Amino acid sequence: MKSKQNSAQTLSAPQQEAIKNTGHSWLAAVALLTLGSSAMAQSDPTAGYPNHPVTVITAFAVGSGPDAVLRIVGEKLGVRWKQSVTVDNRPGGGGFVAIEAARRAKPDGYTLLQLDSEHVSALPYLYKKRNFVPLEHFDPVAPLFLTPFFVAVPTNSPWKSMSDLIKAAKAEPGKVSYGSWGVGSPGHLGGEWLDYLTGSKMTHVPYREVSQLFTSVANGDPAWSFASLPSSQGIYKSGKLRYIAVAAPKRIAQMPDVPTVAEAGGPAELDVNSFVSLLAPKGVNPALRDKIRNDVVSVLQDPQVREKFATFAFQPMSWNVAEMQQFAKTKSDQYKLLIEKAHISLD
Repeated sequence: MKSKQNSAQTLSAPQQEAIKNTGHSWLAAVALLTLGSSAMAQSDPTAGYPNHPVTVITAFAVGSGPDAVLRIVGEKLGVRWKQSVTVDNRPGGGGFVAIEAARRAKPDGYTLLQLDSEHVSALPYLYKKRNFVPLEHFDPVAPLFLTPFFVAVPTNSPWKSMSDLIKAAKAEPGKVSYGSWGVGSPGHLGGEWLDYLTGSKMTHVPYREVSQLFTSVANGDPAWSFASLPSSQGIYKSGKLRYIAVAAPKRIAQMPDVPTVAEAGGPAELDVNSFVSLLAPKGVNPALRDKIRNDVVSVLQDPQVREKFATFAFQPMSWNVAEMQQFAKTKSDQYKLLIEKAHISLD
């Protein structure tokens, strides 16, 4: 011990200073690396995202088609991100329950919101007194899917085509009734769109329960309704419903024998659909938004996800933000026209 102490004491002043400076240099290097990492994280908001669980608030009920596909997309994203993705169902209030829950979140990508195009584009006109425009509070982030709708009639209906339905509606204004799953729903506004395009006047009958709607249509009162495959397949497979057309530009792979509205003698412009997407509170960083969008679109290509979507006839989409915004604008213009023309209000 004594010899070691003596050895240390024999170091010259310049040698001791060199050791001292070396220590300072090492500390400085560590500090620079730390600052560099911090600066990099600040300049690249996608670095390390996500580093804790992500929550997706949805306006759809547990067990619904949008909920079912969101859960499988969330599961695949969780594997990709190595973080859990939790689905938080907040149905009700025309979508405002989910919207209000998401509005309070930070625009950091850790809280997303699942809505359809009616929530995004129709709410400002259905609830004018609220003065709420969703895209002033939320940014579109990622596309999910487009839902086409069929025109469903009872199996024993005398109508075999859209031309039959339109002829009956125009012959006796107000007598032909159609049902939907709620005021302002795609089924309701689609009927208003058909009236607008053909000059007919039909009577809308809203229902609270989708299952009750199609049971009633099967019994002939109301006379018809728009229907998605997941909501109507049970009644259809029991032989009580018939699809006379699909309100889309082309036939649907799941029902290749069902003609389009145009093929069935109706207006080609009648394209009734609903687009479901993910949004984030306004102000999300564009680079982070693009990362989430790209990851979601990649997940939508997964064979398991595509198979699940196909069971519902949901069409996975790969739109970018500009395309989602344009679709919302087109829908908004259409819904404004229809809602104001028909004097529809949910205030």
